[in-house]
Amino acid sequence: MTQKYVATCLFGLEKLLGNEIDSLGYKRIETMDGRITFEGDEAAVARANINLRFAERVFILVGEFPARSFTELFDNTALLPWECYIGKSDAFPVKGHAIKSTLFSVPDCQSIVKKAIVGRLSSRYGIKWFEETGVKYQIEFFIFKDIAHLMIDTSGTALHKRGYRPASGAAPLRETLAAAVAATARPREDVLLWDPFCGSGTIAIEAAMMMTNRAPGIGRTFAAQDFPSPSPDIWKKARDEAVSYIRETEFEAWGSDIDRNVLEIAKENARRAGVDKLIHFFECDARKLERPDRRGTIVCNPPYGERLMEINDVEDLYRSIGEVFRAMSPWQVYVLTSHEGFERLYGKRADKIRKLYNGMIPCNLYQYFLNPKDTKKKK
Repeated sequence: MTQKYVATCLFGLEKLLGNEIDSLGYKRIETMDGRITFEGDEAAVARANINLRFAERVFILVGEFPARSFTELFDNTALLPWECYIGKSDAFPVKGHAIKSTLFSVPDCQSIVKKAIVGRLSSRYGIKWFEETGVKYQIEFFIFKDIAHLMIDTSGTALHKRGYRPASGAAPLRETLAAAVAATARPREDVLLWDPFCGSGTIAIEAAMMMTNRAPGIGRTFAAQDFPSPSPDIWKKARDEAVSYIRETEFEAWGSDIDRNVLEIAKENARRAGVDKLIHFFECDARKLERPDRRGTIVCNPPYGERLMEINDVEDLYRSIGEVFRAMSPWQVYVLTSHEGFERLYGKRADKIRKLYNGMIPCNLYQYFLNPKDTKKKK
């Protein structure tokens, strides 16, 4: 029996997430900003949560319907088979959001969805009071252009929290975004990946996890493990499958930073992630890099000026690394920043720019991958 699911992601990661869903063998139904609806079997809950590297959460899609009025929202919510998921003593809190819809009051929508579910369960179980002391089923509604999607969260803690980073630097990069940046830079065994602003090591760790094919959720738990379905056997099978896919690799990454304390955190994070043997962390000023005699790629997320440094200091830094990174040619360079004037300060226009988001902060991934010699030939 197939079920519809929704995997959410940061804006800009839909293509990467879609490819992952395809690789798991599931059928994509719809893609929109920040979310992909797909079909899968019962095991998809476990396999998607454990394996999806670019997803934030995985939901069971209980139903979708027009909701242009509160009456329509209530009636259609009450028609859904909530008793197939929620037991007599289970908890079912409601949260959600509405975008470009007639119904825009989130508190009112929360109240109506809750009442509708209570009414449905009351008629099925013959009780009026629900103690809600059992398994927690987090209900989430998403109303977009007057179409309501009613879902159950199977992830619990957001999927970007892999479990290897209990501590991080002052301005942490979300793991899912770090994975996207690393994937865009195409990590390879014969190419050194160097993050000269490594902080807590997230980009290098995510790249190493990709190269070892280590599933991001292999070491953590999920909300749906408390649900009666999927069974513990299905969860075990999904984890065993993920473990069987881990591979050895000759890939190497470097992570450097001027902060000794954060480097110790990065080393511990890499150890917890199981990739510490692939990453060399060391103290180094990014303004003083020297290119090793080997192929390599610079991949980094330097300070934005949003949290860590004054904007003038950030701009001076960008000018400095522009000179240093250009001297690293023919190495490729990938820089993620929210500073709109980055190219001007860096001293060179990017070969490609990709729009991404670090949480709610809009960023650009500036990509420099064309060999200057090749560029001259084209001219």
